[in-house]
Amino acid sequence: MEVTTIAIDLAKNVFALCGADADGQIVLRKELRRAQLSGFMRKLGPGVTGMEASGGAHHWARQMAAMGHEVRLISPALVKPYRKGNKTDRNDAEAILEAMTRPTMRFVAIKSVAQQDMLALHRVRSQLVKTRTALCNQFAVYCVSAEW
Repeated sequence: MEVTTIAIDLAKNVFALCGADADGQIVLRKELRRAQLSGFMRKLGPGVTGMEASGGAHHWARQMAAMGHEVRLISPALVKPYRKGNKTDRNDAEAILEAMTRPTMRFVAIKSVAQQDMLALHRVRSQLVKTRTALCNQFAVYCVSAEW
C-alpha cells in the first residue's frame, strides 16, 4: 500500500486527505488537524499532492514543494463536477483526487509570498476605487435632489 497521489481538502482546523496508489485505487482516507499535516506529509515521502487553489493553499503548496512533493493546485470550479454526493470534506478530497488524475486538467501556478502580497494590494486598491465611485455617485444624487 504505497500512496503515490494524495489530495488534501483544506479547512480551518481539520484537513481531509484521500490517497491513491499507482493503480489509482484509493488506499488512504484520513482526517488530520492542522498541526499534524506537515509531519504526516514528511513521513509519507515525495509524491503528487493536489489541493483546491486558495490563499492558504499557496502557503501549503510551498511547504509541500520544499518537502519534495509535486504540488498541483486546481481551481475549485474545476473540482466541482467530480464531487459525488453532498459537499463534505471527505467528498471534496475524493473529488480533488479524481480531478488531478485527469490528463487534460488545468492547474494553477503556485504563487510566491511576494506575488500574493501584490495581488492583495491590487484588490485593496480596486475596492477603494469602487468605494470612491459609489460615494461620488451618492453625493451627485444628493446635490441634484437638494437643487443647489
